[in-house]
Amino acid sequence: MPISDVSSLLPLLVAIPLTGAIFSVLINSKHGQVLTGLLAALSLALVICAILLGLPSEGLQSTTAFRYPLAGWEAPLGIALSLDGFSALLLTLTTFLVTVLTFYSAYYFSASPARVRFWPLWWLLVAGINALFLSADVFNVYVTLEIIGLAAVALVALSGNKAGLTAALRYLLVGLLGSLCYLMAVALLYHLYGTLDFAQLAAKAESNPLSWAALALITVGLVLKTALVPLHFWLPHAHGSAPAPVSAILSALVVKASFYLLVRFWMEILAPAVTNDALMLLGILGGLAILWGGIQALRATRLKLMVAYSTVAQIGYLFLLFPLLMSAEGTSASQLAAQHQSALAAVCYFIVAHACAKAAMFIAAGNIIHSLGHDDIAKLQGMAKYMPLSLFTFAIAGGSLIGLPPSAGFIAKWLLLNVAIDTGQWWWVVIILTGGLLAALAIFRVLDLAFIKPEQASEQVAPDNWQKVPVAMPLSGLALALCTMALGFNADLIIDLITIGGGE
Repeated sequence: MPISDVSSLLPLLVAIPLTGAIFSVLINSKHGQVLTGLLAALSLALVICAILLGLPSEGLQSTTAFRYPLAGWEAPLGIALSLDGFSALLLTLTTFLVTVLTFYSAYYFSASPARVRFWPLWWLLVAGINALFLSADVFNVYVTLEIIGLAAVALVALSGNKAGLTAALRYLLVGLLGSLCYLMAVALLYHLYGTLDFAQLAAKAESNPLSWAALALITVGLVLKTALVPLHFWLPHAHGSAPAPVSAILSALVVKASFYLLVRFWMEILAPAVTNDALMLLGILGGLAILWGGIQALRATRLKLMVAYSTVAQIGYLFLLFPLLMSAEGTSASQLAAQHQSALAAVCYFIVAHACAKAAMFIAAGNIIHSLGHDDIAKLQGMAKYMPLSLFTFAIAGGSLIGLPPSAGFIAKWLLLNVAIDTGQWWWVVIILTGGLLAALAIFRVLDLAFIKPEQASEQVAPDNWQKVPVAMPLSGLALALCTMALGFNADLIIDLITIGGGE
């Protein structure tokens, strides 16, 4: 497929979910909204498949090879959409997860009055995520961040209870503060360089005080949205209080969107302003997140809260990318480029592994709440007898988060360990292994109650105290959990994709 044909498909990735949101408002019937959602998900899947089939197998030589100027106006007068291997990977991941979660949501909200508000907000959120991954303009990214933030806050508030509304309000205030920091940086960059286009900024960027200030503001704003320790205080309760499919997409995709932007700014757009000390600082915060999130997950009394704190820990692994980008004295340009590519490949693999595993775990937790009306860990004794598929899903996904072979989580951590050792930063090996141990303790604590102690179930869970969930709901989570295993056998798929646009 010619490059122009692939580029012309990019706007559809935003237009389809926007159309789904509009039709979800116009169609107020239960079956009509579900049908609209499934058609939108299928359409997105077809478009992303066409794009992937059009990518050259030998890789591209420019990050802007797939570029679509909106209304025919190129930068700096117009706004363009662009695609490279990194964004293509995240768009593919988004489409896959949205398709599964849309199918799951059709059953999850089937008897809930919240479905009327859920579907338009759901597709607005998806449109914002896709637009962010495609954006090649700094201000356009701000617009997409606002769309994502407002839709995500409204989805968190769908639970309707006091905890959910409080978490949504906290999420809103944090999101607005993060966006304000980012917008101030946009103004600085435009004043300094006279353009907001990614490629043009990357070509003009210099190491000077204003560039440092802009990068600092962008980093603070995006770190708030990514929930890196110590700015993570909003995430556990927002993810823990939201409906299950909302928790899944927030953990799997929304926090990854702001991290994606951080990588773009630190590795490409404002790379001349980056220093080794700043890279190490982000790595230290990532290491603290791994330890703190793991400890809090181990102490949590609610299942969804435990999974949410696990997200805090897993985010920490992503930030280990930055110190692994540090350039040592005497390193040649080609060696540094290979080092960057290896580190990015490890983190990209980790993003995919974590997204599938965490979405599966939130689905499993949602099924348990749907059946029991609670997710109190102490009262889950013997639940495997009544919900074997959901607990099996939780176990498989948990194994990937721990890093057990042959899961995708194992491959991701193995790649991270290799880069840490190759760059002589052995201390990250200790952090990674300790984080895996804490994750294992938290997950096996739940499995111990659910699988190992069925004889106590009669005291805690009686058959008349739980409701059976439609089989499609646990199967949705199981499909995602099994994907984490399948990806463990197909590492080349992800690594080959992200090399597109990475050539020199």
